[in-house]
Amino acid sequence: MAALWRRPRPPAVSGLCRTLRALSGKNEYDLLVIGGGSGGLACAKEAAQFGRKVAVLDYVDPSPQGTMWGLGGTCVNVGCIPKKLMHQAALLGSALKDAQHYGWNISQPVRHTWSVMAQGVQNYVKSLNWGHRVQLQEKKVKYFNIKGRFSDPHTVRGLTKAGKETVVTADNIVIATGGRPKYPMDVAGALEYGITSDDLFWLKESPGKTLVVGASYVSLECAGFLTGIGLDTTVMMRSVPLRGFDQQMASLVTEHMESYGTKFLKRCFPTKVEKLKSNRLQVTWKNADLDKEETDSFDTVMWAVGRAPDTKTLNLDTVGVKTNSETGKIIVDASEATSVPHIYAVGDITEGRPELTPTAIAAGKLLAQRLFGQSSELMDYDNVPTTVFTPLEYGCVGLSEEAAVQRHGADNIEVYHAYYKPLEFTVAERDAAQCYIKMVCLREREQRILGLHFIGPNAGEVIQGFALGIKCGATYPQMMKTVGIHPTCAEEVTKLHITKRSGLDATVTGC
Repeated sequence: MAALWRRPRPPAVSGLCRTLRALSGKNEYDLLVIGGGSGGLACAKEAAQFGRKVAVLDYVDPSPQGTMWGLGGTCVNVGCIPKKLMHQAALLGSALKDAQHYGWNISQPVRHTWSVMAQGVQNYVKSLNWGHRVQLQEKKVKYFNIKGRFSDPHTVRGLTKAGKETVVTADNIVIATGGRPKYPMDVAGALEYGITSDDLFWLKESPGKTLVVGASYVSLECAGFLTGIGLDTTVMMRSVPLRGFDQQMASLVTEHMESYGTKFLKRCFPTKVEKLKSNRLQVTWKNADLDKEETDSFDTVMWAVGRAPDTKTLNLDTVGVKTNSETGKIIVDASEATSVPHIYAVGDITEGRPELTPTAIAAGKLLAQRLFGQSSELMDYDNVPTTVFTPLEYGCVGLSEEAAVQRHGADNIEVYHAYYKPLEFTVAERDAAQCYIKMVCLREREQRILGLHFIGPNAGEVIQGFALGIKCGATYPQMMKTVGIHPTCAEEVTKLHITKRSGLDATVTGC
């Protein structure tokens, strides 16, 4: 087949592929994965472990600002990995300030060089791109760098960068194309002058004074590390921060960010972006509280107003794959199956699933095991832990307090909580007003833990450990029997004893 694809006339290639499939009665691959991100690659590599013939199609459309990247999807290239590394850069800046209280002589002023950080981050990301290519090769997974579209339920075709048509047929097809950031198309100048998270991590020079529009975790994380490396950073929020997360915790996160130096424009929404002669961007917005128009100028405007599934060019309607008309996401059942037999979908493009890398990876692996490994295990999307990597991190697993009240009623839940001070903050004289833990439990005799929320240093590391217990149905009495590791922030979880209902002061005293 590879030899046939090298013929110079694309129409002939298509016809020959169809003819050969008709003669043999077989598709070329057991599994074709469209999308080379976390979920798609995990599914493809797992299927190859079972000795199946597998192919992956992946292609990155440049962002409106022209940014492109390699194999690996959002997480590797423009998401989790570069974000966490830049968050680490900001944490090191805070550590330099703390160090002086611990006796270190740090010459002033301390300056951060964006280009050095960016080059180091980008080099690491490129090494991951190469690593994914090598892994596919080692597992004998065929990789096509083409943008595919369905021509029938078993056939995907697309053009290479050289303009040659490639046709791939498969018994089973998994769609895992992920999402891309949205632009507010009702805001004049948004597309021409703004960037998104697709661009930020690949900037060669500092973004300078930056306006981040949106209140999502992407917005707050990016604004947090930009502030942390010394940039003048403002967040514009139309409504509440971290929608879908526990709102008490979300408020504490933004309170800390404000004390940390990030500016917030609350209940404001942009109306236009204009480029000045100085090359700065003048942003005009409406302040809903003051009912007036306001303006300011910035070096960079970054949109973080949500993400849209990357499915428009797949030709899903032609083959009958149903999507949610409002969100554009693919409708799947508990087994990740779409409305078309043998076509599946995993990751951010699926309706009602968390947009998280680890869930996409787990769902992709389990799907391959069900298709080729005689497994019947389904992905369990309950009690999935996650962390928002803001300057003071917020980790959680399970239900928010609002969701627990809605599901069980306020009289049937008990909330244990505490304000604590990390030992590391004491000598450095850092404010710990927003370091807070909340455990949401059922009030019934067993007091099963419904949700755990933690704001503080290394929140992801803390929550990851407790997530196992909560996944296994841990109860409040069991947590109280757990011996803490001293002195740590995590041990405070094992000492929670003040309830919100009691009205008592929840501030931890003593060591």
